[in-house]
Amino acid sequence: MRIFGLTLVAMLLFGFPFMVTLLGSIILYIFIDMPEIAPKMLIVMVQQVLTGVTVPALVCVPMFILAADIITSGESAGRLIRMIKVFVGHLLGGLPITTNVSCTLFGAVSGSTQATVAAIGGTMRPMLLQAGYKSSFTLGLIINASDIAFLIPPSIGFIVFGVATNTSIGMLFLAGIIPGLMILLLFSVYCYVYSKIKKIPTLPKSDWSERWSAIKEGLPVMGFPVIIVGGIYLGLFSPTEAAAASVLYAIILETLIYKSLSLHRLTGAFLRTSVITAVVFILVGAGQAFSFLIGFLQIPASLLPPLFGDEPSMLKVVLIIVSVYFVACMFVDPIVAIFILSPVLHPYATGAGVDPILLGTLVTLQAAVGSATPPFGCDIFTAQLIFRRPYIEVISHALPFLLILILATIILIAFPDIALFLPKMALAR
Repeated sequence: MRIFGLTLVAMLLFGFPFMVTLLGSIILYIFIDMPEIAPKMLIVMVQQVLTGVTVPALVCVPMFILAADIITSGESAGRLIRMIKVFVGHLLGGLPITTNVSCTLFGAVSGSTQATVAAIGGTMRPMLLQAGYKSSFTLGLIINASDIAFLIPPSIGFIVFGVATNTSIGMLFLAGIIPGLMILLLFSVYCYVYSKIKKIPTLPKSDWSERWSAIKEGLPVMGFPVIIVGGIYLGLFSPTEAAAASVLYAIILETLIYKSLSLHRLTGAFLRTSVITAVVFILVGAGQAFSFLIGFLQIPASLLPPLFGDEPSMLKVVLIIVSVYFVACMFVDPIVAIFILSPVLHPYATGAGVDPILLGTLVTLQAAVGSATPPFGCDIFTAQLIFRRPYIEVISHALPFLLILILATIILIAFPDIALFLPKMALAR
């Protein structure tokens, strides 16, 4: 696998897209290290790519992406921010807290950290700068608050983990809610303390006429979590059906209620969704091919037993798995990391007695952390592109938020019922 690793690093350094890098490295490795069976292996790799992208549960991914794109193109994100701001904007740290809450609620629509960076960050960053917050703080806040979107359903991370390990996506969605709210609280406490230390002035308090106006404008946006979470919890929808319902609701909301989207802009949302979905599915297919390749070469069978040892404790297994995902997602796309590592590590976790729903929550949290962590967190480069700021500035205030996310991971390991409470409640119904 040395050739594969060198090719992978070289192509990344030359700026190739990750999906090209992964598939190109696989093909080159096959031709160099196994030339006798290269044609047959290429056919098998194509079959594996197709196997990865034809899982029925993945149908909900493009629909959730489309729903997010429709409301991002319309007025929902701005109305959501205004509704939150009139209630908490006057508090100490009110604008950063507004950012945290907005990212959390927007995550209930998009399930994507990058979409949340674009939709919420584009509106909140100018407000934060005008209020007196440093540029590095605003960037660190936005890319890390967007991590919450990866835990709040409909999380693409949960969908990929569920597909890779045959775990209930609906139960995973429910498991992410309380941990996501816990991180929201921890981030908000930090923002309050930071604002107090830096003596950032507060905004004027909104009167009730402004609040009622903002509620009337923004309340329809809250229909998304009701449809997705409520529908799944009550057993009315499967995740795929909830995704379809969210698209329909997004179209009705932006075209008929807010009247913010023309047919031309709606068509543009469909086209952008097609491109993004193609990228995501190529990554998933590439991850499936690579997962098959390392299994064919028996790499996990030679590396993992010495790593875990004989009869490892549940805590040891959890700590190793969390550490592996944490490091992996710092270097590769979280979707690929989840798809490649989960089928390999999942049996060790369940064999040690780890609840698969808890495991999925911890894995998805590490994927969220990795998406905002140097050197190759995807949200870092998204923020660079959107806000046109240098790499060093984007990551310079990442450490406090990273420590908070590590603390959240420790809390979840110590108190697993934080993640398992809602799934147990749903199963008991």
